[in-house]
Amino acid sequence: MADKSTRLILDALTRAAAEPSGLSLHANKADPGLFPNTTIAKSAAERAKADGLLRVVHTDPKGKVVREVCALTDKGMQFLARQASPRQVVEDLVRILEGRQAAVAELTASAAQMSAALAAVRTVIEQVLPRLTDHHATNGIPMNGLLSPPCPAKTPALENLIANVKSRLAEWHADTGSSQDCPLPDLYLKLDSAEPVSIGQFHDALRQLHDDHQIYLHPWTGPLYALPEPAFALMVGHEVAYYASIR
Repeated sequence: MADKSTRLILDALTRAAAEPSGLSLHANKADPGLFPNTTIAKSAAERAKADGLLRVVHTDPKGKVVREVCALTDKGMQFLARQASPRQVVEDLVRILEGRQAAVAELTASAAQMSAALAAVRTVIEQVLPRLTDHHATNGIPMNGLLSPPCPAKTPALENLIANVKSRLAEWHADTGSSQDCPLPDLYLKLDSAEPVSIGQFHDALRQLHDDHQIYLHPWTGPLYALPEPAFALMVGHEVAYYASIR
């Protein structure tokens, strides 16, 4: 019985060594805890506290039961180093470390995806908001959704850019086949212009061609965080367009 109790204490001290902030003294369905919820384990837990190997960090009332969160003491660390097999302690801690690393990697990946999604949404919003003029509100147009901004007045520069975009898009379809929609970043790179063309001007030309029923603008259907180059996406109605094709 004493050997079993000591083994339980050593296992608990090993787990406590990997969690300086403390763990529940006893396990439950949602929390592995330091000790199993058995009679002998409860006795071992009380012994570990009485001997000063574990200290109660804080208590958490759960109905009629009080949950104790305990952490390893210096005395507990010395007891673990003296009584436990060094190999066993290292193996146990490596297993705990690997489990924590996997959990951290998963959280990091999830946080990165969320950050990319927020960045993509922010990029689209930053493109749309400056184009939403007071004209919409004063003329009774509802603002209960993301609206496509009105196309600017046609200027010679815009007319040339529109023709340039349409020509490059036609070349794309001639080279790749009419069944393939052209990603907007690729279309932008193909523009042949003596003057630099901003992405905003590029979007103006696309909207004009779309409104004139000369091209189709197709939406991005995946998650926003997966957009390869979100700056080139543009709002068309309530959709985020990312591809174009000739009508």
